[in-house]
Amino acid sequence: MEKFGKSQSVTRREDLRFLTGEGRYVDDIAPDGALRAAFLRSPVAHGVITGLDVSDAASAEGVHCVLTAADLEAAGMNIAMRGMVAKNRDGSRAAAPMRPMLAKDRLRFVGEPVAIIVADTLQQARDAAELIALDYDELPSSLDYAPGGPLIHVEAPDNRAFDWAMGDETATEAAINSAAKVVSLEVDDNRIIVNSLEPRGCFAEWDGQRMHFAFNGQGVWAMKKDLSKAMSLEPDQIRVTNPDVGGGFGMKAMGYPEYFAVAQAARALGRPVRWMAERTESMLSDNGGRDLVSVADLAFDENNKLTAYRVRSRCNLGAYNSENGQMIQAALFAKVLTGTYDVQTVWLHVEGYYTNTAQVDAYRGAGRPEAIYLLERCMDRAARELGVDPWELRRINFIAQDAFPYRSATGETYDVGDFHMVLENAATKADLQGFAARKAASAAAGKLRGMGLCYYIESILGDPSESAKVVFNDDGTASIYVGTQSNGQGHETVYAQFLSDQTGIPVDKITVVQGDSDLIATGGGTGGSRSVTTQNTATLATATKMIEAFGGYWAEKEGFDPAEVQFDDERFRKDGSNLAPTMLELAEMARSDGRDDLMVHEARTTLDARSYPNGAHVAEVEIDPDTGETRVDRYTVVDDFGNLINPLLAEGQVHGGVVQGIGQALTERVVYDGDGQLLTASFMDYAMPRAADCPWVGFTSCPVPSTGNPMGMKGCGEAGTVGALAAVTNAVQDALWERGIKRVDMPLTPLKVWSLLNKAPIAAE
Repeated sequence: MEKFGKSQSVTRREDLRFLTGEGRYVDDIAPDGALRAAFLRSPVAHGVITGLDVSDAASAEGVHCVLTAADLEAAGMNIAMRGMVAKNRDGSRAAAPMRPMLAKDRLRFVGEPVAIIVADTLQQARDAAELIALDYDELPSSLDYAPGGPLIHVEAPDNRAFDWAMGDETATEAAINSAAKVVSLEVDDNRIIVNSLEPRGCFAEWDGQRMHFAFNGQGVWAMKKDLSKAMSLEPDQIRVTNPDVGGGFGMKAMGYPEYFAVAQAARALGRPVRWMAERTESMLSDNGGRDLVSVADLAFDENNKLTAYRVRSRCNLGAYNSENGQMIQAALFAKVLTGTYDVQTVWLHVEGYYTNTAQVDAYRGAGRPEAIYLLERCMDRAARELGVDPWELRRINFIAQDAFPYRSATGETYDVGDFHMVLENAATKADLQGFAARKAASAAAGKLRGMGLCYYIESILGDPSESAKVVFNDDGTASIYVGTQSNGQGHETVYAQFLSDQTGIPVDKITVVQGDSDLIATGGGTGGSRSVTTQNTATLATATKMIEAFGGYWAEKEGFDPAEVQFDDERFRKDGSNLAPTMLELAEMARSDGRDDLMVHEARTTLDARSYPNGAHVAEVEIDPDTGETRVDRYTVVDDFGNLINPLLAEGQVHGGVVQGIGQALTERVVYDGDGQLLTASFMDYAMPRAADCPWVGFTSCPVPSTGNPMGMKGCGEAGTVGALAAVTNAVQDALWERGIKRVDMPLTPLKVWSLLNKAPIAAE
């Protein structure tokens, strides 16, 4: 059997049903007759609840129940939401104020759920919500993620949630003080709203003994555990399912208050209850992404080699700890702090603050895009201050190819890499030599042109363990049960393709089963670019078991030594025999022989190590100085994803990630007013990237196979976004530098760029 998949660009089998309206999303499959839920949400960013009278709403037409935090607690629920808590640099535990499922005593952000209303129709539930008398004393809002401001939680003086650090502060300070050159830069990383195509939604069913909870998430097992704890139910009393999911990007990886309220409403009423968020509701209440400011110092010796790197960041957590929020800009940021550069003296200091805004958590890349954006902005600035070509400065400081495996200053062990090779390919693919001519042509047309480079590396995250189970069905097909969860990435295609590659079972005879805690005992879900690597490693182990089992069965049946059996990825063979059965044929023989033990095969594996995808992004922008409009004119990506299982799907993931990066760099920005009201709560006010904003993204694969898994592959789901932020922003900075503009920050909207140009110290000739 070959060790690797065949790396064929198989088209996505699930797209036909998605594109013809046959997808089965959570709102499509809600039970007939399910009651509809709506939520009363906080109208203010900060206030003390002085009264909450739901009696009029509860007696309104069509209403079956209205539940508040008090009602959840009276039903015996543990209403505290789960949130990961970091350790401060002094060893103490970071702040862990309770986040209630429904607001209790205090309102802390606009959109915080206060009560759930369940009625026969959605309109009845919404009408009843307006009858609830919510009285409160409004308090001043704290919106700056910095010490001070109105106190949000007594557990967090000065609103500081954590004070985290990594590295050697003393050594880093000494290296900076003795450096030949120090380059410093402050960088803002603007907050975004995830805006997945399908908003969050769920339904719950309770039959008196058992709960079925369906939601559009990124895995079912954490939700099952959380429901069990919150509702005091045994795990076997809960079934959680994920149907088709229309995008997640990290935002749907965690639990939300609405899910628990819907589940309790279904249990209290003994009837199915469904809820689907509206777009503005999602914008108010979904976890946002990014939202931090960092100051970085790069120290160089007289040969332009990095000697030290210091980062001091402040990040916004929102009003509460979300599940992973405290770790995103600290531990996950640290994973790739030093990028692809050989620097061992580092100091990372991160402070997290509560504000009266919605929570901030994982968004495509989760800490790694933030770290690479900062580093690559700094490297670009350093090249200008040192008078070195930005491509050459990166070459000077790359980790040498013969240094792998390489242990970074933050404890990551990069297994393999050839950054010079990838960068040289990027220079060719992006036509670096032709840039001067393109810049001159733009200038002749009255436009400014800039080129931006980002060389990124990413650390694959998530549970390193996964299982795969293959069942041979009575109808001559096979089903593979997986522990990940597709959010639209093409898992049904790539998993069936890989199993077919390894076993010879035709792709059209394979069904992928996912997202059901009754059918799949454990799983890591989707997130951290882990899915295909972990899942196919388990599938490979399962296929190995299948081949051994069926080879032994065939040998026993035909009366020869099992050691003589060969398998060529399509058929079993034996020298001297004209028989060459397929795996499906042997499965049918085994079924006829009553060998039920051969109908199910399962394996669980754990990755030996992480993989580290890396690559170069090269963006070219053209700016109209009269309007400030920035157009991304060319975009080139050269990636090392190791061995590709399906190149077409990998390229699609890169395209999607780059577009999300372009969106944050040029158009997207969350804006709250001084009272904490969200001003960008619709697509009229929040500018998502459009097709016209994005050029064709050229993609090239330059694989250096990973040693961290048997396929030699590296995850690709988040890589596009990790590289795009700095590539686009560096390109704009390059175009504006000649006008004397020394600092640009995302999003580089036409108004911002126009304003910078009109205040520029160097006017156009």
